[in-house]
Amino acid sequence: MQKHALIILSGLTLGALAVFLVLMGNPGNYGVCIACMLRDITGALGLHRAPVAQYLRPEIIGLSLGATLTALLTREFRTTGGSSPLLRFALGFVGMIGMLVFLGCPVRTVLRLAGGDLNAGVGLVGLVAGIILGTQFLKKGFSLGRAAKVSSANGSVFPLFMLGLLAAALIAPPFILASETGPGSLHAPLFLSLGAGVIIGVLAQRSRLCMAGGIRDAIFFKDYHLLYGFLAVFVAALLGNLLVGSFKLGFAGQPLAHTDGLWNFMGMLLAGLTAVLLGGCPLRQLVAASEGNTDAVITVLGLIAGAAFAHNFGLAASPTGVPPGGQVAVLLGLLFTLGIGLVVCKFKLGGEVKNEKSCGCQGTLLS
Repeated sequence: MQKHALIILSGLTLGALAVFLVLMGNPGNYGVCIACMLRDITGALGLHRAPVAQYLRPEIIGLSLGATLTALLTREFRTTGGSSPLLRFALGFVGMIGMLVFLGCPVRTVLRLAGGDLNAGVGLVGLVAGIILGTQFLKKGFSLGRAAKVSSANGSVFPLFMLGLLAAALIAPPFILASETGPGSLHAPLFLSLGAGVIIGVLAQRSRLCMAGGIRDAIFFKDYHLLYGFLAVFVAALLGNLLVGSFKLGFAGQPLAHTDGLWNFMGMLLAGLTAVLLGGCPLRQLVAASEGNTDAVITVLGLIAGAAFAHNFGLAASPTGVPPGGQVAVLLGLLFTLGIGLVVCKFKLGGEVKNEKSCGCQGTLLS
């Protein structure tokens, strides 16, 4: 059990901080959500015009900078890239649409379930089904190809972008948008959110914490190491919610959630499938991008573009349900992702499948 101590500590810390951030002002069951927070940052930059989802979430900035600093101190900051960037962008794009139809990433799935939201249980079933489906492609040799070393200047771009966001969050220039109502207007104090993000980033970088990776490794490698982190997030958030009185069991009336079971399942089915093909969930992609992996940066850009598209074209769900356009987008996203899987397996892109359990969620794909 000692070898699992760090991943368990990381999960417990993330779960506890998520409940604390909600207590300090974040929306319910929204202490940490990589997809939703990237969506809010996208809105703050004016890339979408949904007035209720615009805020420069300091948690994302702190998480990324914490991971970068830790990678530099431990000499794990390595600039790599060139592994199917367009496919990664596209998979990130459609994966984000699935998550915005469900209203949460794999991390928020666990946090919602720990808050008593049974809709998240349906989403979790979809996530697991998507990961199982994705592992079938891995068994057939799916690979986006191995990355190569590139100029170190490439690796500096993403941390500089995060420093720019930090400056914008501190200065609050007029061109940065901020919601006056809705979930974007609800947030914990800036420096508290930033500090929580740094702590999560440091621990996630050291432990390779990955929600989707925990399920994938358990299925594909029979390795349960990352799954301990997944369970630790749930336990800490559940105990925290019970302690502060925010646990509410049921389907109806849950914060930032809808009760459409079919599309909760389908949205996370798409999210799980894309996460496996990409080699990691949004949390792991964000941390890898902060470590100099430019392929992960491309994936994060795909997530941001997907968020902008989903909100500009009315595809994202709301507590009232999933719009028809969002339902069509998820179906098209599934067809696209399955097609990518089949084509890549038939015409190998290069790079042998390598079982890198110790690399956490990077696994076989995010090299």
